[in-house]
Amino acid sequence: MVKASVSLGHKTYVYTRPITSQSPPSKLQIHSHFQSMGVTIVPGELDQHDKIVALLKQVDVVISALAYPQVLDQLKIVDAIKVAGKIKRFFPSDFGIEEDRVSPLPPFEAFLEKKREIRRATEVAGIPYTFVSANCFGAYFVNYLLRPYEHRMDISVYGSGEAEAVLKLRGRYSSLYHKSSRRSKNA
Repeated sequence: MVKASVSLGHKTYVYTRPITSQSPPSKLQIHSHFQSMGVTIVPGELDQHDKIVALLKQVDVVISALAYPQVLDQLKIVDAIKVAGKIKRFFPSDFGIEEDRVSPLPPFEAFLEKKREIRRATEVAGIPYTFVSANCFGAYFVNYLLRPYEHRMDISVYGSGEAEAVLKLRGRYSSLYHKSSRRSKNA
């Protein structure tokens, strides 16, 4: 998303956890690459409300890319957006399905309930938003929800195995986010 933002000519800020001695070399490399593109890296934590508000006062659009384990931390971003008061568009980290239109099976229901909470908080706050339903990135859900790297004695299989799916490449959605941010009314 960062590359798409820069390529479309937007001044781009990335609010990210600070680099520490435990940070992997890949994080140092991506920071260096982003900075070489003209991106402003702002190190901080999500509990630094005043720092987030100060940053949000410099931007018009907020795109959250928090991973599933942190999905409810977006409530902190929603609170900061309300205080900053000038955000024209918020894209919550909503890289999945249309939560309000599906009735998923139990392992997935708890995940979607957290995402619904973010949606309702954004709507109640009156923040201009766009929820992008990319209809799931299979690898994301396999890795983060099903945890295939954990060795288990038994698993649950739902359905008949006859369902079909269509998977898309992630890069195209990054450009979609940035192009959609130009719209003026809620989606």
